[in-house]
Amino acid sequence: MAEEETNRRTDLRRGDLVTVRPSFFRLYTNMAAKEGSYRKETLDSVYKKLVCRKSEIDLLLTLFGDRGSFVSPSIFICGHTATGKTVVVETLLKDLELPHALVNCIESFTARLIYEHILYQLQDLDEEHDEFDTPPKCDNMTDFLRQLKNSLSSRQLTSGTFYIVLDKADRLRDIEANVLPAFLRLQELTQLNICVIFITQIVWEKFQVGTGFYEPVVVHFPDYSKVELLQIMAKDCPSSYPVEFYKAYCQLFTSVFYSVCRDLNELRHLALLHFSKYCEPVVSGDAEMTDSRKLWRNIEPHLKKALHTVYLREVSSHQWESIISQDTQDNNENLGDQGVSVRSHIELPFYTKYLLIAAYLASYNPAHTDRRFFTKQGRRGISNRAKAAAKGKKSNTQLTGPKNFPLDRLMAIFYSIVEDNVAPSASILCQISSLVSLNLLAQVTSDDQIDCPKYKCLVNFLTISEIAKQLKFDIVQYLYDFV
Repeated sequence: MAEEETNRRTDLRRGDLVTVRPSFFRLYTNMAAKEGSYRKETLDSVYKKLVCRKSEIDLLLTLFGDRGSFVSPSIFICGHTATGKTVVVETLLKDLELPHALVNCIESFTARLIYEHILYQLQDLDEEHDEFDTPPKCDNMTDFLRQLKNSLSSRQLTSGTFYIVLDKADRLRDIEANVLPAFLRLQELTQLNICVIFITQIVWEKFQVGTGFYEPVVVHFPDYSKVELLQIMAKDCPSSYPVEFYKAYCQLFTSVFYSVCRDLNELRHLALLHFSKYCEPVVSGDAEMTDSRKLWRNIEPHLKKALHTVYLREVSSHQWESIISQDTQDNNENLGDQGVSVRSHIELPFYTKYLLIAAYLASYNPAHTDRRFFTKQGRRGISNRAKAAAKGKKSNTQLTGPKNFPLDRLMAIFYSIVEDNVAPSASILCQISSLVSLNLLAQVTSDDQIDCPKYKCLVNFLTISEIAKQLKFDIVQYLYDFV
């Protein structure tokens, strides 16, 4: 057994993807408890907090090893969104009291911010740290390595393992080319016991863009099954109701939403949002907690109506609560009006709304009319005779549907209708991909045609009119069918 354990530790240090038997997990846990590395009570509390992730926790504990042993230089954790990657790693490091620094690569979007954030958290680990001390400054990887070694040595953290957690690690591919390889080999560069944990939603193969990469230990977090989702959602049960009653509600809830949504965060949010409506017959005395048929008939129309807002936040939670708290008679009278307002009131950033309006104009206006609508000379120079001639020839574009338009035309219309002087930037162009992901725009060309991509607007006239009203933009005078 001792030889088998030594061989497995050698494989881990080499960075290979290994599979450890459950018997080895139990042996390791018993050994750690006897040696005092991790107390059994602490591990039991971790298992209670992080349900349905015992095998992943055991694997990470094996990779962490004892407090004084050298661990793998890097661990790569991947999996879909809302699979418990970040919460498992963060809970383990905090509850086991392991020294660590946690960095979100979306917030720290440059290499310098990542370096300084790590050094700043390392500074906070010092008990003699004064809050008025000068925050660390670091411009490049060389300075970071020097300051990291000095900080760990001065704080006597070189005897154990220091963990650096990089959440949303896929953003590292977009910054300096030497950052990702350096973090993979940080233990070798510093000659210290440092383990870097990468947490991301994409696979490791997407990171391999050149040579010099040290292969990390890859840990995959699979998606939750339906039974596991119900087990996790049951932890949100309000204290005033039995757990079994809330479990029965979650089973009814997932029967509607599980086919269209597997995101745990979305399911937990919507389940708590509609639970009060489910309990209305019980509160009023019209039904018992065991009468699932009456409870289902009361909430079924509201759950089906909520299917339209699973991913797109069209209304706030307070607005949904005000809608579902109305009487049945008021709901029947206002469902049509509320449905229109819910679908037409889309919460988007300011300039993104202008982009959507420009996309609608590009889809429903012929290209030869752009000079007429979006230049001062064109709007002033058209005569009444030309208007009458064009009116007799044109067809209703609202009936024929949206047309494709290139990206250059969209941006030209956008910069002509927006009120402020907006400089072209990557943030503006990124909003187009967001509109595509929300199914408000459709890309009609393949992804490999990056020179001249074409799009098509998918919203209707009622929706774009409501968005234009929010911006106080008169869209009718820019549409070919209404002029």
